[in-house]
Parts: sequence; C-alpha cells; structure tokens
Amino acid sequence: MRDKRFVAVHRGGMLTKDRHHQLIRWARECSEHEISRAGRDPDPRLVRALQVAKEWEEGIVTVGEARNTAVGAIAAARESSDPVMEALARSAGHAVATAHMADHAPGAADYALKAVKLAGGSVEEERQWQDDRLPPDIRELVITARQKKHLRL
Repeated sequence: MRDKRFVAVHRGGMLTKDRHHQLIRWARECSEHEISRAGRDPDPRLVRALQVAKEWEEGIVTVGEARNTAVGAIAAARESSDPVMEALARSAGHAVATAHMADHAPGAADYALKAVKLAGGSVEEERQWQDDRLPPDIRELVITARQKKHLRL
C-alpha cells in the first residue's frame, strides 16, 4: 500500500504541490550530483530526464511528458552493460518519475548511492550530502520513508 504522505492532495493524499516540487528538486539534485561525478559522458536520455524533472518543477512540462521521459531513462539502464551507469540511469529515471508518483524521489537518492558504492566511493558521505540538502518541509517524510524501506545497497 502506498504511503499517503506521497500522494497528492488532489488525489486524496497529504502531499501539497509545494512539497511535491521540493521532492522532485531534491531527487534531481541527488541524481545530478552523482552523474556529474561519474567522470563519463552520460547517455543523453539521462540528461534529458533531469532537464524534464526541472521543467516539471517549473510548470513547463506535463506529468505525462515526465513519465514518458522516465521510460527513456529506465531503457538506458536496461541497455547499459556498466553497473555504475545503470544505477545512474535508474536514479535519473526515478528523479523525473517523481512528477508522476512522488514516492519515486527516495529511489533517485538510493540509486545514486548504489552508483557510489559500485564506483568504490563512500556511501556514508554521499548519504550525508543528500540529507544536508533535504528541505525542512520534506526531511521527516524522506527519512521516515527510508527507515520503513530498510534499504540494502
């Protein structure tokens, strides 16, 4: 069952539009941070996914456009033979999919962490970086959702 805290108010949940925008911004930033540190040229579908996430937050694109772009990023993940790039593609896909379903936001952060681990980086440092960027309005929401999930990297 979905966590009602991630369901938009207009769909019977508790998530305000402002908090939804904060979630997608945070998810996008988590994904962008690791993609920029990967040291490789990402698949253009990842770059597009993150751009569309930003455009959705700004009210430029529709949820449908964001959802379709997420499909492209996930396709890039499936096609990749590099586990780090696969995790980064899934991170970007979850970031833009947050427009459609806000509970994808923690997935963007989790896949960014998986990329860090696969690349031999510090998961603890990256998690701290992510947490430091959580706006106060969504901090408790994200952290309690993470605790419920029992993430295994």
